[in-house]
Amino acid sequence: MAVMLTVTTGSAAAFGSLPPANPHLGPLGTATMHGDAESSDATPFAGPGTGNVDSDFRELAAACPTILQGADGMPQALCTKVIDRAPKVFLLDPANGRPLASLDLAKGSLLGGVYAYLDNHDRMVTVDGSGQLLRIGHRQAGGDWQVFIESRNDIAQAVSGHCGGGDCDAVSSVMADFAGRVWFATDNAAAGFLDPATGIARSIVLGPGEKVANSISTAPEGVAITTTHALYLVDVDSSGNPQVLWREAYDRGPARKPGQLSWGSGATPTYFGPGSGTEYLAITDNAVPKVNLLVFDTTTGNRVCSVPTVAGTENSPIGSGNSLFIASTYGYPYPAVPEGAGPSEPANAKFTGGIVRVDVTGSGCQVKWTNDALSAAVPRLSVADGKIYTVTRHTLIPTGSVGVTDSFRYAVIDAATGRIEKEKVIGATAIHNTLQMVGTISPDRTLYQGTMTGLFRIAPR
Repeated sequence: MAVMLTVTTGSAAAFGSLPPANPHLGPLGTATMHGDAESSDATPFAGPGTGNVDSDFRELAAACPTILQGADGMPQALCTKVIDRAPKVFLLDPANGRPLASLDLAKGSLLGGVYAYLDNHDRMVTVDGSGQLLRIGHRQAGGDWQVFIESRNDIAQAVSGHCGGGDCDAVSSVMADFAGRVWFATDNAAAGFLDPATGIARSIVLGPGEKVANSISTAPEGVAITTTHALYLVDVDSSGNPQVLWREAYDRGPARKPGQLSWGSGATPTYFGPGSGTEYLAITDNAVPKVNLLVFDTTTGNRVCSVPTVAGTENSPIGSGNSLFIASTYGYPYPAVPEGAGPSEPANAKFTGGIVRVDVTGSGCQVKWTNDALSAAVPRLSVADGKIYTVTRHTLIPTGSVGVTDSFRYAVIDAATGRIEKEKVIGATAIHNTLQMVGTISPDRTLYQGTMTGLFRIAPR
């Protein structure tokens, strides 16, 4: 059943370009939540397109924010069960999206059941509530598929040793760097790595009182981490310990905004650039009345430019070539927010959506277009067909939550102009709520999109 695939990145692109492939990850575009180590949210694969599509929903009794696919063609989903909020890994049938096998993991922090990546052996790498870094494999034996833990590394001391040990902290995100080290960030803003050659994990605290509520990104220049106060670039010093190369604080605003899950930037840092593909780093701040897109020089940390964009966002910018795309999540009604997120100001707001494209040029950050797309997912750019793919949420009677008058639509947007080229209803109940989760496009043009209770498989007819 598994179909081997290869990724070719040297062919002409319809829009923009991709960052360099990390040799320690699976295929570019499908190995991480945000597509690649640099969190570009761009893919080399064409999406389902603007023609007729088939949309199948798979109920899994779990929210599925991370859907990945390895070189063997087998989709894997890291989900969080609805009942106890513990993580669960599903292996999916690439022909129809049905689960073939699954594995329950130990419950940890909420984000511990969200972020993972596939390594260059198609193993899912994540940290669960046991405090161990896991490499999770899959195999077919006697006609049946199995998902199993292939190896474990205990990193508990590096995770919690700085705050007294025990369960005083938890891993929020993991990513391999370009040397093969497995980096992690914790809820309480410790950053460190496991060296696979020695099995030793080391860490430092980035900033007392800071939090990490998003994924981390890696590039040849280092590891980028957004905390609730600042953007950091970290690397390894001559003694083999983590070190901060630079830190740039940002305007975190007076409070968390409605439609955000933490008080601060909602952005996983995005590497991008028209040259190497990593010469710039971008995040959004939490300024009022609009968040600013902030662009930094990766090497120095110097600010290149900034520009106001949307009222608020929980999503990482798409980055391709010299273009960035920012989707508003301001007012999006989440059923719950993480513990300690704090109240939002205002307490609630209407979800009005909107996406903004910004190009970075010699004269700074320039807004190229805006639209009113009601994106209910993290959009994904296909450089192969020049389209942005997402799911939009429409409601007839705003109630402050997803209700019976809501519908969810597969949406295709032209990256060059911002024009919404297609919307098709694919769901109309709370179980279809895509909850600002990201979609993944596979080489056969299939879009896998997580929801709060399962996932959609959207494919060209």
